[in-house]
Amino acid sequence: MKRVLITGGAGFLGSHLCERLLAEGHDVLCVDNFFTGTKDNIAHLLGDPHFELMRHDITFQLYVEVDEIYNLACPASPIHYQFDPVQTTKTSVHGAINMLGLAKRTKAKILQASTSEVYGDPEVHPQTEDYRGSVNTMGPRACYDEGKRCAETLFFDYQRQHGLNIRIARIFNTYGPRMHPDDGRVVSNFIVQALKGKPITIYGEGTQTRSFCYVDDLIEGLIRLMNAPDTVNSPVNLGNPNECTIRELAERIIEMTGSDAPMEARPLPVDDPTQRCPDIGLARQALGWEPAVQLEDGLQRTITYFQGIL
Repeated sequence: MKRVLITGGAGFLGSHLCERLLAEGHDVLCVDNFFTGTKDNIAHLLGDPHFELMRHDITFQLYVEVDEIYNLACPASPIHYQFDPVQTTKTSVHGAINMLGLAKRTKAKILQASTSEVYGDPEVHPQTEDYRGSVNTMGPRACYDEGKRCAETLFFDYQRQHGLNIRIARIFNTYGPRMHPDDGRVVSNFIVQALKGKPITIYGEGTQTRSFCYVDDLIEGLIRLMNAPDTVNSPVNLGNPNECTIRELAERIIEMTGSDAPMEARPLPVDDPTQRCPDIGLARQALGWEPAVQLEDGLQRTITYFQGIL
């Protein structure tokens, strides 16, 4: 049994990770400031004697004893991370410094939830881990993109300077139950709009591509990365390599929900990537991991979840 700290543990990904690690028999300390996470996501875990919930903002230091740290804390959707961009950057940078300091003191293994956004609007397709990205440092998305890039820098500096045992997961679009219905991300947007009969908002022509990984697959990848040999300490892409256009996704969700909602075109947001798809060769080789849940199956589970909460 390990004592595992999960920052952002009441969020979409964090709550699924808490659930999975408890099922494996570990003690889980869930830390969240509830900016985007909710107690509803982890309410069913509160009665478990091996689960502990702490309200805390990781931009402030935390003193606990742990064996492993999953640093997931940070708003991840543009609507949320652009609401307070300075705080978003602080969460990525100050939060990383505080969690790395905790890992240094406790000699804990630490995993950083990085993002495909470090690649910006990529000029290489699909994106491999050695691609350095094309990011606008002055744009409205930079608070998140550059914050995560700086966090990666800090992780590698702590590894070189202090010998920390680090892991970095570059997470691509992930979807599933417990997504926030108003987070502005494309899967939740389309499902909620379709179920409510509201216009499906397509930005641009809808020809931009994304790849979508179901949450259970992503959690499996995070755990495999944490448990991988210490030689696996470079960033690892975790996502689904099968891409589709935004318009194709909208059409599929309209069909699956039986909705008659029309599509409504809107201007592309600033710095919105035209393509985003991971090369997961390293994950396959080093972790023996690749997504198992097909898009239609994952969407059906997610639609069922939203039907239950709307």
